[in-house]
Amino acid sequence: MSTDGPPPSVLTWRPPSGGPGWAASARARDVLADPQGFGNYMTYRDAYRILGMNPADVYHDGGVALDRTEWADLGWMANHIGPSPRALEAMRAAVDAEHVGPYSPDLDEPLRDVMAERLLGRARDMDFAVIGTEGAQAGVGYSALACLDPGDEVIVTDPGYFHFVPAFRLAGAVPVHVRLGADNGWRMDPTAVQAAITRRTKMVVVCDPINPFGTVQSREELLALLHLSERHRLILLSDTTHCAHRVDPSAQHHSLAALQREVPGATVLVTSGLAHGYGMAGVRLGALGGPPELVRTCLQVKIAVVRLNTSRIAQAGARAALEDDAWTEAGEAIIRRNLGIVREAASLVVEPAYGFSCVVRTEGTGASAQEIMVALVRQRVAVYPGDGLGEVGATTTLRLNLSDPSEDAYRRLAAVLPDAVADAATGRYRDDVVAFFHGLETPRGQRLADLVRAAHTA
Repeated sequence: MSTDGPPPSVLTWRPPSGGPGWAASARARDVLADPQGFGNYMTYRDAYRILGMNPADVYHDGGVALDRTEWADLGWMANHIGPSPRALEAMRAAVDAEHVGPYSPDLDEPLRDVMAERLLGRARDMDFAVIGTEGAQAGVGYSALACLDPGDEVIVTDPGYFHFVPAFRLAGAVPVHVRLGADNGWRMDPTAVQAAITRRTKMVVVCDPINPFGTVQSREELLALLHLSERHRLILLSDTTHCAHRVDPSAQHHSLAALQREVPGATVLVTSGLAHGYGMAGVRLGALGGPPELVRTCLQVKIAVVRLNTSRIAQAGARAALEDDAWTEAGEAIIRRNLGIVREAASLVVEPAYGFSCVVRTEGTGASAQEIMVALVRQRVAVYPGDGLGEVGATTTLRLNLSDPSEDAYRRLAAVLPDAVADAATGRYRDDVVAFFHGLETPRGQRLADLVRAAHTA
């Protein structure tokens, strides 16, 4: 191996062939091998490579965000609306010795109450405790490590948010997928969940609103899932990260944690964070709530893994953000406006009800979603294809972020999309995309390579 030149950045390199070797645990190898693990789906960096671009020239000073004065970044799932000005003011005021010097509490008590009601959808009581986490994903990770044994099964959706399954893999658990589609309104179907339950099922993930489709479960569907939890002794892990912005004014999001009061024999853990709804991904702050004895167990796992609590500076900003309803409402207006532009330019898989993302169709264009992604990147419009979300729509969908305050990003997408589709349909990127999937050296990679080829004959 050559030692010439600067070391590669872990943000832009391809995983070395052959994997990490004997030093890695079987659980870590399972994470690396999973289709939703790092490097097993197409990302911006793979498009750069196909186009002959150097990622080091795209990202400045090792950052991970595109410069939005140069790019329309419609794929990266950061909330471009940004944080409430009140949150920034509160954090600036908290930069003092009192907030920086001592070890911080898990959460300040007033914030614990606000996060319970605003993020998790249920006020604290004797049956519902809340702890702070480093974002919603940390809540997922702590729940997995606290609740799952090797061999336990976890029911998740396909497609679905692509950081759930790696957390379960790391706990030694086995994901079991139920499919989303037009027939179930792109929502988790309790009947399909019932059919997927075995004696090894321990947990069901209820991502509601579903990321990235923005659909929400009905009250009746959630109650049916709660009865399954009660009947089969299952943990329902609810992720409510995308419930801050209501895109469809007539839609109604129901809190699974609150509904659990109607089915007291059910077990619910709920996690959420400040990243997506409140534009505060960089503060790494979220919450996890549920039965006190189980939440206490998750806290013990957190102590064992990271030991430290969330930043008090971040906590000051979080409370201000959660109480700034006007800022959230202004964000909803931005998302609705941008969705209207996208709706005119592309065909939506389903209308989003909540959140700040949507999914568009690419089938019938004569090119795969991955090739269209590369063609758009050539035009400095960045999007993500569906292969990171699961098998359903892996090569026929694109995920779009709707949160950029500048409508120019969406006008730009609308302007260049027809030419990008035509460019991709020529097949000029096909061999490189096929080579990428072959390079994964997995059966799934081979299947997706075949689907990319088939897109040109469909």
